[in-house]
Amino acid sequence: MSIDARLKELGIVLPEPASPAGNYVPYVTAGNLVFISGQLPIGPNGVECRGKAGTDVSIDDAQKAARLCGINILAQLRAALGGDLERVRRCVKLGGYVNSAPDFTDHPKVINGCSDLMVEVLGERGKHARIAVGSGSLPLDVTVEIDAVFEVA
Repeated sequence: MSIDARLKELGIVLPEPASPAGNYVPYVTAGNLVFISGQLPIGPNGVECRGKAGTDVSIDDAQKAARLCGINILAQLRAALGGDLERVRRCVKLGGYVNSAPDFTDHPKVINGCSDLMVEVLGERGKHARIAVGSGSLPLDVTVEIDAVFEVA
Protein backbone atom coordinates (compact mmCIF):
# COMPACT_ATOMS: atom_id res chain seq x y z
CA MET A 1 0.00 0.00 0.00
CA SER A 2 1.33 3.46 -0.85
CA ILE A 3 2.03 5.92 1.94
CA ASP A 4 -0.63 8.28 0.60
CA ALA A 5 -3.18 5.45 0.59
CA ARG A 6 -2.19 4.52 4.14
CA LEU A 7 -2.62 8.14 5.28
CA LYS A 8 -6.07 8.20 3.67
CA GLU A 9 -6.99 4.88 5.32
CA LEU A 10 -5.95 6.33 8.70
CA GLY A 11 -7.99 9.48 8.07
CA ILE A 12 -4.89 11.69 8.17
CA VAL A 13 -4.74 14.78 5.99
CA LEU A 14 -1.30 16.34 6.03
CA PRO A 15 -1.46 20.10 6.55
CA GLU A 16 0.46 22.74 4.68
CA PRO A 17 3.87 22.71 6.35
CA ALA A 18 4.51 25.50 8.84
CA SER A 19 6.91 28.27 7.95
CA PRO A 20 9.97 28.73 10.16
CA ALA A 21 9.46 30.98 13.17
CA GLY A 22 13.09 32.11 13.22
CA ASN A 23 16.38 32.10 11.38
CA TYR A 24 16.36 28.46 10.28
CA VAL A 25 14.88 26.29 7.55
CA PRO A 26 12.16 23.64 8.06
CA TYR A 27 14.32 20.89 6.57
CA VAL A 28 17.75 20.22 5.13
CA THR A 29 18.63 17.51 2.65
CA ALA A 30 22.18 16.18 2.87
CA GLY A 31 22.90 13.30 0.49
CA ASN A 32 20.20 10.70 1.07
CA LEU A 33 19.17 12.10 4.48
CA VAL A 34 16.46 14.65 5.23
CA PHE A 35 16.67 16.46 8.57
CA ILE A 36 13.34 17.88 9.72
CA SER A 37 13.48 20.79 12.17
CA GLY A 38 11.58 20.47 15.44
CA GLN A 39 7.84 20.40 14.92
CA LEU A 40 5.27 21.58 17.44
CA PRO A 41 1.73 20.32 18.12
CA ILE A 42 0.13 22.91 15.85
CA GLY A 43 -3.21 22.06 14.27
CA PRO A 44 -5.82 23.99 12.31
CA ASN A 45 -6.61 26.16 15.35
CA GLY A 46 -3.02 26.86 16.35
CA VAL A 47 -1.14 25.29 19.26
CA GLU A 48 -3.19 22.34 20.50
CA CYS A 49 -1.32 21.38 23.67
CA ARG A 50 0.42 23.70 26.12
CA GLY A 51 1.82 23.12 29.57
CA LYS A 52 3.87 20.60 31.47
CA ALA A 53 3.32 16.87 31.25
CA GLY A 54 2.80 15.53 34.73
CA THR A 55 1.12 18.64 36.11
CA ASP A 56 -0.91 20.53 33.47
CA VAL A 57 -1.22 17.85 30.78
CA SER A 58 -2.11 14.16 31.04
CA ILE A 59 0.05 11.50 29.42
CA ASP A 60 -2.80 10.75 26.97
CA ASP A 61 -3.06 14.39 25.88
CA ALA A 62 0.74 14.67 25.63
CA GLN A 63 0.78 11.54 23.41
CA LYS A 64 -1.84 13.15 21.16
CA ALA A 65 0.37 16.23 20.96
CA ALA A 66 3.33 14.02 19.98
CA ARG A 67 1.19 12.41 17.28
CA LEU A 68 0.34 15.86 15.94
CA CYS A 69 4.06 16.71 15.89
CA GLY A 70 4.50 13.56 13.81
CA ILE A 71 1.83 14.64 11.35
CA ASN A 72 3.64 17.96 10.99
CA ILE A 73 6.94 16.12 10.49
CA LEU A 74 5.36 14.13 7.65
CA ALA A 75 4.02 17.36 6.11
CA GLN A 76 7.52 18.86 6.12
CA LEU A 77 8.94 15.63 4.71
CA ARG A 78 6.42 15.65 1.87
CA ALA A 79 7.50 19.22 1.03
CA ALA A 80 11.18 18.22 1.17
CA LEU A 81 10.48 15.37 -1.27
CA GLY A 82 8.46 17.42 -3.73
CA GLY A 83 5.27 15.64 -2.70
CA ASP A 84 6.60 12.09 -3.20
CA LEU A 85 6.57 10.23 0.14
CA GLU A 86 7.29 6.98 -1.70
CA ARG A 87 10.94 8.08 -1.73
CA VAL A 88 11.12 7.40 2.02
CA ARG A 89 13.37 4.43 2.76
CA ARG A 90 13.11 4.72 6.54
CA CYS A 91 12.66 6.98 9.50
CA VAL A 92 16.18 6.94 10.95
CA LYS A 93 15.71 8.86 14.19
CA LEU A 94 13.26 10.94 16.21
CA GLY A 95 14.32 13.44 18.85
CA GLY A 96 11.52 14.02 21.34
CA TYR A 97 11.45 16.82 23.90
CA VAL A 98 8.77 16.91 26.58
CA ASN A 99 7.98 20.04 28.59
CA SER A 100 7.59 18.32 31.93
CA ALA A 101 7.48 18.64 35.68
CA PRO A 102 10.81 17.91 37.41
CA ASP A 103 9.58 14.57 38.78
CA PHE A 104 7.97 13.39 35.51
CA THR A 105 9.60 10.22 34.15
CA ASP A 106 7.24 9.03 31.39
CA HIS A 107 8.87 10.89 28.51
CA PRO A 108 9.11 7.70 26.40
CA LYS A 109 5.36 7.10 26.77
CA VAL A 110 4.68 10.62 25.48
CA ILE A 111 6.99 10.32 22.46
CA ASN A 112 5.36 6.98 21.62
CA GLY A 113 2.55 9.11 20.17
CA CYS A 114 4.89 10.07 17.33
CA SER A 115 6.77 6.76 17.15
CA ASP A 116 3.53 4.81 16.82
CA LEU A 117 2.36 7.15 14.04
CA MET A 118 5.57 6.58 12.04
CA VAL A 119 5.08 2.82 12.17
CA GLU A 120 1.34 3.10 11.40
CA VAL A 121 2.05 5.20 8.31
CA LEU A 122 5.38 3.81 7.10
CA GLY A 123 5.23 0.21 8.33
CA GLU A 124 8.70 -1.33 8.74
CA ARG A 125 10.19 1.85 7.23
CA GLY A 126 8.84 3.73 10.24
CA LYS A 127 10.91 1.90 12.86
CA HIS A 128 13.59 4.24 14.15
CA ALA A 129 16.17 5.10 16.79
CA ARG A 130 15.01 7.74 19.24
CA ILE A 131 15.64 9.95 22.22
CA ALA A 132 12.91 11.09 24.62
CA VAL A 133 14.00 13.72 27.13
CA GLY A 134 12.44 16.14 29.56
CA SER A 135 12.76 19.88 29.27
CA GLY A 136 12.07 22.69 31.72
CA SER A 137 10.30 24.66 28.98
CA LEU A 138 9.65 24.63 25.24
CA PRO A 139 8.75 27.39 22.73
CA LEU A 140 5.23 28.81 23.13
CA ASP A 141 4.87 26.63 26.27
CA VAL A 142 4.06 23.62 24.05
CA THR A 143 4.08 20.23 25.72
CA VAL A 144 6.10 18.46 23.01
CA GLU A 145 8.56 19.24 20.23
CA ILE A 146 9.98 16.54 17.93
CA ASP A 147 12.58 16.58 15.17
CA ALA A 148 13.39 13.77 12.73
CA VAL A 149 15.88 12.30 10.29
CA PHE A 150 14.79 10.24 7.27
CA GLU A 151 16.70 8.22 4.71
CA VAL A 152 15.32 8.77 1.20
CA ALA A 153 15.88 7.45 -2.30
